[in-house]
Amino acid sequence: MGVQRDRVRFNVGGRIFETTATTLANAGRNSYFGAMFDENWDLIVDDHSKEHFIDRNPDCFSILLDLLRTGEVYLTSNVPEKLLYREALFYGLLDHVRTAKWGQFDGNRLRLSRSVNGRAPGDGTAIRAGPDGGCCVAHGSMVHVYDWMLEEHPPINLDYQRVNDAGWINSDSLVVSACERLGRGDGGMGLFNTSAGELRYKFHVTHENQVKSYTAGALSFSSDYKIYSSCKGRSNEYGIGVWDQNTGQQVDFFYEPPGWSLGDADKLQWLNGTSCLLVSTLFPRKDNCYISLIDFRDKRMVWSWSDIGTPVIDERLSDERRVRDAIAMEDTSSICVVNEFEDLGFMDLRSRAGSVRWSSRSRLMKGKMPDEPCFPKLALHEGQLFSSMNDSISVFCGADWVLTSRLRRSYGGSICDFSIGGDRLFALHSEENVFDIWEAPPPPIV
Repeated sequence: MGVQRDRVRFNVGGRIFETTATTLANAGRNSYFGAMFDENWDLIVDDHSKEHFIDRNPDCFSILLDLLRTGEVYLTSNVPEKLLYREALFYGLLDHVRTAKWGQFDGNRLRLSRSVNGRAPGDGTAIRAGPDGGCCVAHGSMVHVYDWMLEEHPPINLDYQRVNDAGWINSDSLVVSACERLGRGDGGMGLFNTSAGELRYKFHVTHENQVKSYTAGALSFSSDYKIYSSCKGRSNEYGIGVWDQNTGQQVDFFYEPPGWSLGDADKLQWLNGTSCLLVSTLFPRKDNCYISLIDFRDKRMVWSWSDIGTPVIDERLSDERRVRDAIAMEDTSSICVVNEFEDLGFMDLRSRAGSVRWSSRSRLMKGKMPDEPCFPKLALHEGQLFSSMNDSISVFCGADWVLTSRLRRSYGGSICDFSIGGDRLFALHSEENVFDIWEAPPPPIV
């Protein structure tokens, strides 16, 4: 857009504001002010002396107008933060406020923003970051949902069915997987509204033209709107189920081959580059570890690895090499795994030999293990590798995955799960039922 010199006058709740078209254009096409411009970003004004009346809070409007001018947010003492967020939502400026509050995600720049104490007793099952900076936390048969302002919504209650996993479709919809309850025919998966916690519909498994009850486990989502879940039923429904997330209809099922494990998978990961699904069943859920890559187009397993038959020279060393988590790295055609001491190992997806190349240089654990340790978890985000270990999260960067920083907070005990999304990292602690929110500070404005 060229430089606009047209002035615009607003009467907001009785106060007069004057600005320029250039400033208003910073709000973007989808904002309240976007309708004031034509397709060429020229201001549509019949009378330049006309005031545009808006029956909203003038104090908030002043702050948001300065945000469009400077890219920064400065709250005054008479404007509560929640009120500003509500007004930003009306004007379509929530993303601008978020950008001003915290910067682009970078694991080496993360700072602890705040911690939230959960209400449910006992250990948490999982935490999942939402697409807009919110999150959900699974505790037993409950899923607690928080928006990006960390305001808690009505919880999702599964009536004593243990939650295994949860995943966001969008900021309004959440898929929850749960255990089957014997004698009740419950369990499986459901799509829930995140604002009210209401069930929209359930995902069924059909076997031999009959609807079966089942336990749904790990979840993953593909770019073509498919939902994948590990499944195990009472008959032969062990494997990976596939559903259309728009209709809720089952579209495929990959049955577990003999001697392998899919239905008990700890983790699923969809790979956009190869259109394959990584399925990881790990110790201690099973006595052995099974990692496989499934191509649903041909309905075949194109790559697999297991520690069954691995030569045992020293029993102690064998225990140290137990894989606790795995994650695929498409850029390098490899899989990264981690053991309970945070040693990283790597496998080449281009080789069918499937041997693990371990590296102990990443080890951070010193001395005695805590009384109730949590197994490490892995995440890959924008070229950075993250690994949780006890009460800290390590960040690795570069081609050789060099340890570059570590996130630690002593309160809450070991980290049982963490998740990245919406430019935030969420870490769930095991002992105090608390989760932390880590954010990168906004870059300085020169």
